[in-house]
Amino acid sequence: MQHFASDNYAGICPEAMEAFVSANAAHAPAYGDDEWTRRVSERLRDLFETDCDVYFVFNGTAANSLALAALCQSYHSVICHELAHVATDECGGPEFFSNGSKLLTAPGAGGKLTPDAVREVIARRSDIHYPKPRVVTLTQATEVGTVYRPDEIAAIAALAHASDLRVHMDGARFANAVASLGVSPADVTWRAGVDVLCFGGTKMGLPMGEAVVFFDRRLSEDFAWRCKQAGQLASKMRFLAAPWLGILEDDVWLKHARHANAMAQRLAAGLAAIPGAGLLFAVEANGVFVHLPARVLDGLRARGLRFYTFIGAGGARFMCGWDTQVESVDALLENIRALMAEA
Repeated sequence: MQHFASDNYAGICPEAMEAFVSANAAHAPAYGDDEWTRRVSERLRDLFETDCDVYFVFNGTAANSLALAALCQSYHSVICHELAHVATDECGGPEFFSNGSKLLTAPGAGGKLTPDAVREVIARRSDIHYPKPRVVTLTQATEVGTVYRPDEIAAIAALAHASDLRVHMDGARFANAVASLGVSPADVTWRAGVDVLCFGGTKMGLPMGEAVVFFDRRLSEDFAWRCKQAGQLASKMRFLAAPWLGILEDDVWLKHARHANAMAQRLAAGLAAIPGAGLLFAVEANGVFVHLPARVLDGLRARGLRFYTFIGAGGARFMCGWDTQVESVDALLENIRALMAEA
């Protein structure tokens, strides 16, 4: 049975697995001094059309926390949406690795920050008794499955930079956002003013691993030492890096992201046709948020289906992955229809 709790439930995509196995053929230098790490870094520079600085870490919490720590001092603050993963699901990681930088949250429709929301946080206080804003972080795609358009990112980044703030992007589902928008990765990152991107690999079908991409190389000074101190320097780095080759070749990463997005659209269309099932947010990536009666949610769980109800702004979240099958989506819809029809 396929589940819809998280795209982390999916296994390793075949392209990543093949590249992973190929890296196991012989001895190779350790700690990133290997050909796979070099090739993936160059491939990412080609993908983003710029000479960026690339690092690989094991997971998203480390990627976001270390990236934000590189941009902040302990007396600084990070502006984020109130639903942002860094605020709700990192177990205090950003604060820990920055030695205390405070997260300042702001509301925003559809899980997105706006220039006005960011401006309000910046203007709250400027006295020495308050943590000085230093970074704006954007989640792409957001925690409720919406995406920032290039012009929305650019407007926030322009305000941030004019206020001497940096712009960080939590891209755990960056692939799904790019696939949804149909733009180049550069258009929604450095061209729009993003300074640092945490590019999610695990949810794209890698066994593990995220890439931290600094578009402004000056900001990555000593970042390698941060990774080492935080236990994020893989001794056999090639096994973190090599799977990226499998998904970056021939835009496999976009193919899988488009499929996940298409499955979410199929699910959303089916739910929209069920009386009493109310979609909570626009379905723009691979997540579907819907209001269902408690008895229906209990019934789905009783039938062995797994999903979350504590993420985002309420309702049930159904997440599609690179491997979600049409039959699994249709079976979920049929279960919901049957339970909704029960007296």
